[in-house]
Amino acid sequence: MTETDYFIGIKGSGMSALALILHDLGHEVLGSDITQYTFTQRGLEQAGIECLPFDAANLKPGYTVIAGNSFTDDHPEIVRARELGLTIYRYHEYLGKLIQGYTSIGVAGAHGKTSTTGLLSHTLSGIAKTSYLIGDGTGVGVKDSKFFVFEADEYRRHFLAYSPDYLIMTNIDFDHPDYYTGIEDVYDAFETEGKQVKKGIFAWGDDPWLRKLDVDVPVYYYGIHDTDDFIAKNVVRNTKGSEFDAYFHDELIGHFMVPLFGEHSVLNALAVVAVSYTEHLQPEFIARELANFGGVKRRFSETKLGDITLVDDYAHHPSEISATLDAARQKYPDKKLVAVFQPHTYSRLIAYLDEFAQTLDRADEVYLTPIFSSAREQSGSVSSEDLGAKISHGGTVITQDDLTPLLAEHDAVLVFMGAGDIQKYEREYEKQRAAQNK
Repeated sequence: MTETDYFIGIKGSGMSALALILHDLGHEVLGSDITQYTFTQRGLEQAGIECLPFDAANLKPGYTVIAGNSFTDDHPEIVRARELGLTIYRYHEYLGKLIQGYTSIGVAGAHGKTSTTGLLSHTLSGIAKTSYLIGDGTGVGVKDSKFFVFEADEYRRHFLAYSPDYLIMTNIDFDHPDYYTGIEDVYDAFETEGKQVKKGIFAWGDDPWLRKLDVDVPVYYYGIHDTDDFIAKNVVRNTKGSEFDAYFHDELIGHFMVPLFGEHSVLNALAVVAVSYTEHLQPEFIARELANFGGVKRRFSETKLGDITLVDDYAHHPSEISATLDAARQKYPDKKLVAVFQPHTYSRLIAYLDEFAQTLDRADEVYLTPIFSSAREQSGSVSSEDLGAKISHGGTVITQDDLTPLLAEHDAVLVFMGAGDIQKYEREYEKQRAAQNK
């Protein structure tokens, strides 16, 4: 009998990816969510996965329920599932169960998880059977896979549900101030997760917190210094991408090129090389796959509109904004760089107000939108105007109904950044720009 998995909150980026994986593996999959359109919806529709409005009557005997972490135990569908005696998993609990039986590789870090997971998934898939879950809503299940690559999110310590064979740690930084008390608390979570890894950890060597890891498996540090284990040397970054020679200590692994931009792209690619090399994959195959990587959703996604280039990026933390602007400078060194940023949650903006201002000032011009609040945090004692007052290169707050300053830009790169609904501003800009050019 085919198993039926019912997802409560199926449109979440991780939930939709997991639903797609189980569908690929032969499960009957359906779920519920809000009726508004989301960017994850298209993949579910293409797979023929039914997405219903929330309703307790959706639940049927025999279902296995997977509940998104945004939904509390008093949600009507979860209440009904308990009344029916159904088996209920939280998203991270089910994923932790699913990865068993594969050579599992998690990607954790305050920043860079999705980009690195996407790059690793693409590379391994071109060499061996690989199932993967990426935080941009992409999920692929391949029967008889050797590898399972997945994004391991540290929020509320959810990644402690996972005991992978390998874990990439891109960095440790203080984020999610609504949950973590400080950087020491974040470090404790990462070290605790590190103690659950079975074979080895690949960690960025420049991160002082990652250098402190006290775990029970080998930690291989990657970076650009001789103190690292996996080293990128002879790095060249230009308008076509980034390339480097990869070494394991004094041993040359090979020469690699990736069509990505920004210093972080070299580090992400090096981490992928390190994992692949440790699993004894051929360097020429690794190089081939890295060279034809097409990127992941909402990570430096580009659209051309005449003399304007639009970049859509999920960046919502100062470190991520810095990486995105660095990538834009590398690819478009002669263009005016305009940042359009939507702050995401009041607590994050308060925690990093000065850092946001300093990082955004690296753009030639900065525009802000009102703060995108979360379900857990509807108001706060800070505003986008407060951030704008600290920015030298602009800082004007715009609304979806008044994009006049952006429409005046010419021969520029407009970088739309945020983890909320910044894309609605981008779509409105495209619409008004098209009307302006008629």
